[in-house]
Amino acid sequence: MSLRLSSTLLALALLAGCAAAPTQRAAVTPPAASPPVATPTVAANDNLNAVAWSQHAIEHDLIYLQTYRDAQSRLLAALHDRHWDALGRNDRTTPLKGLKPAVILDIDETVLDNSPSAARMIQGNREYNEAEWAAWCREAIARALPGAVEFTQFAAKHGIAVIYISNRAKDLDQVTLANLRKAGLPVAGPESFLGLGTVVEGCEQAGSEKGCRRQLVARHYRVLMQFGDQIGDFVDVPLNTLDGRRKAVADYLPWIGTRWFVLPNPTYGSWEPALFDNDWSASPDQRRQKKIEALRTH
Repeated sequence: MSLRLSSTLLALALLAGCAAAPTQRAAVTPPAASPPVATPTVAANDNLNAVAWSQHAIEHDLIYLQTYRDAQSRLLAALHDRHWDALGRNDRTTPLKGLKPAVILDIDETVLDNSPSAARMIQGNREYNEAEWAAWCREAIARALPGAVEFTQFAAKHGIAVIYISNRAKDLDQVTLANLRKAGLPVAGPESFLGLGTVVEGCEQAGSEKGCRRQLVARHYRVLMQFGDQIGDFVDVPLNTLDGRRKAVADYLPWIGTRWFVLPNPTYGSWEPALFDNDWSASPDQRRQKKIEALRTH
């Protein structure tokens, strides 16, 4: 074997050895993980979708327009029918003959939009409270809901008294009347607003029920139509349970859309406590669980 060949074989052997030897790498220590930053947890507010829908869904506005326009198209026929009356049997305490015509409307979520107040509570993660509600009312900036101004102005133009029965406290009467006027709704005078706490001689009011105030109107007016977003705007509800609420209106279903006009309110109302036994002393989590259990899945 020549010297050149031996040298070549030796070089190949050395290269093979180098290829087989594992590469030695310096151990790399990963950097220590940063501790997680604690972020405050705010529970989702169950009223968010309802308030967002009330403020931004065109469907909401169309329902109000549809309701008030339909009522307006029927109003003059009701006016000329001397036997037409929209008060329930417990509220019609005076014969109709000789009485002037009127319509009765609730205020909040019926003619005035208070969704900004609800939005503030959502953004501040707060529940409803009387002080905050009264402060909102005193701002007197609630807007009229779609169709309400046109309907009430039409009624007033045709000599029909427009009367507002509301569960706003009686001491909010002046700011409420100011808000109604500012929004373009007709107000004949202080007697147009019958708030919570209105004294009706000979009638004892039960809680926030409106029966006594409807009876007061009945003494002076033939009521052509009633408008509201709660069953209690039309008839007293002796038992605020799901079954009790259905029974309260059962006899008046033919009046819906002719004498009684019901408007949507998914943000609050007596329908809600009916789902948790009217127990406001229960915690928010307990009330929420009751509402979840009440959901139908079939």
